[in-house]
Parts: sequence; structure tokens; C-alpha cells
Amino acid sequence: MYLKGFMATCRKKLFCFGYGYVSEQLSLALHENDQWTIAGTTRDPDKLEKLHDKGVEAYRYGPHKPLTDPGFALRDVTHILISIPPDDQGDPSFLMHADDILKIDTLQWFGYLSTTGVYGDKDGAWVDENSEISPTSKRGSRRVKAESQWLKLYQTKALPLHIFRLAGIYGPGRSALDSIRAGIARRIEKPGHAFNRIHVDDIVQTLMASMNNINPGQAYNLADDKPAASHEVISYACDLLDIEPPPLIPIQDADMAPIARSFYKDNKRISNHKIKHELGVDLRYPSYEEGLQACLASEQYGLSSLDDTLTEYG
Repeated sequence: MYLKGFMATCRKKLFCFGYGYVSEQLSLALHENDQWTIAGTTRDPDKLEKLHDKGVEAYRYGPHKPLTDPGFALRDVTHILISIPPDDQGDPSFLMHADDILKIDTLQWFGYLSTTGVYGDKDGAWVDENSEISPTSKRGSRRVKAESQWLKLYQTKALPLHIFRLAGIYGPGRSALDSIRAGIARRIEKPGHAFNRIHVDDIVQTLMASMNNINPGQAYNLADDKPAASHEVISYACDLLDIEPPPLIPIQDADMAPIARSFYKDNKRISNHKIKHELGVDLRYPSYEEGLQACLASEQYGLSSLDDTLTEYG
């Protein structure tokens, strides 16, 4: 399914600060190789036992609850993935455990999941990793602060940092198909506006490609090939489900919560050239059409969806 023979020569240990949607799928892929040990954190005490049952070393952790014994939890860790949303102070993992992470003498790779929201609004223009960082939302500003915190440790302490700026994440159990079935999907029209998306499987293969091509200090955009208006995606998903699509609503007439409306404030198209040419990534789902077809197929084959989510990316 993913990279065969991936790092098969020595034992590796991944520690996930925030064991959510992406971490779960990455762990499943790494478990195809028995050289990996997986550890991670959750805020939910009831989830600890479930993770242990899945073979995950699970630890209670949250924004105001640091690891009880970080030296023990982080022992022998070779890879770290951060997927916890930041707050106004930046990344909670940095604030509570940066010093502990710097003490790990086995650490080879450090990945931080950020968002393409750090680029702000580009009036529909294409952006790449060299484009100006100019967030226009609180979410984007918090991500910039978190990125800068970890970048400082890369610059001063040689932290093997890799930043992954994600477009809107979707996959089994978390796609337009699910919002349509839940009756919450709407088709909002803002002329000229487009989003990129990224299927969780393509996030996983990019993370694994980076682990196989360690290059600290790099940032990567993770997005599909086909930025599109959100109402087009809803229409296509309705076609797949043989459901009449909801009516098209001009954005000025749409009753939306501020956080929902904020996603329409930025308009940009994300270039994924770097992951293709530097990491050799060949997207499994280069557009939402292929991705939604795969989500529907996974349901028809009885594959279970995941019950955790990350914060919004995009």
C-alpha cells in the first residue's frame, strides 16, 4: 500500500503529540513494517485503553497537562509528529516539552503539521513554499507562531524539523460524503474562489517519503492538483450518492458562523511541485474526484472510519 521495505534495517519509534486522524493512518502504514513502535498522546482518558489495545504506547496529555514522565515517554524515540493545534502562545508541545525533546539523543526526524492558511489571501494566485507568509486569520497566525518556535530550535539546536503545510484534509469518515449524509452540507458560491484539498493517504505517503529523505529545515505544501470551489465538490459527492444537491447560495446570502465564513476569506491555489520533485511523491488522489470515489469504495468494502479529527487546515 505504501513504501515497501520502508526503513526495514533498524528499529524505529514514532511519538505522536496528538494521536488523531493523520497519526492513526500513518501508524497503520508504519505497522506494515514490524520494525516500528508507535507511541502517542490523547486528552481523553477513555481513549487510553483503546490505544493500548491497538498496540500504541498511549499517554495522557493536553494543553494544560504535560506528560507526567517525559523522559520515560520519549525514551528511544527516533521520529516525532506534532499535530496539536496551537493557541495564542503557539504550540503547547513546544511550551511544555521543547527541552525534553532536545534531550532525545536518538531523534532523527521531527515533523510539524501546519496549514496552507499561513500564506493568507493571494486573490486566487498560485503559491509555493517560497511565497510570502502573511496570514489573514487567527488560525493562520497561530500556525505561523508555532512554526517559528520550532524553526528557532532547528536554527539554534539542530532540531531535525520538517514542516508540512496541509490543505483541507479529507478521507474515509471525513469527507463531503459524510457531511451530505449528515444533512449539514451546503453549496456556497463565491465567484473565483477555490480551495485545495489533500487526501489523508497522500499526507501519509508524503510523511513517509520525508522520513526516507530527511532534510531538516524544509517546508512542504501538501495539496492536490485541482483547486476547486467547495460547491463543486458537494455537487460531485451528491452525484456519487445519487442525491439531489442542495441549492446554490451566494456567499452574501449565506448564514454562516464566523469560523465557517473565515474559510472563504482566503483565496489561493497551492502548488505541490516540491513534494513531487524533492520527495518523489506521486499522488494517489490528484483531485477530489478520485479521492471521493476512494472514500465511497472504502465504505462499500466495509473499512472502518476513524473517530478522531484534527483541527481545521486549509
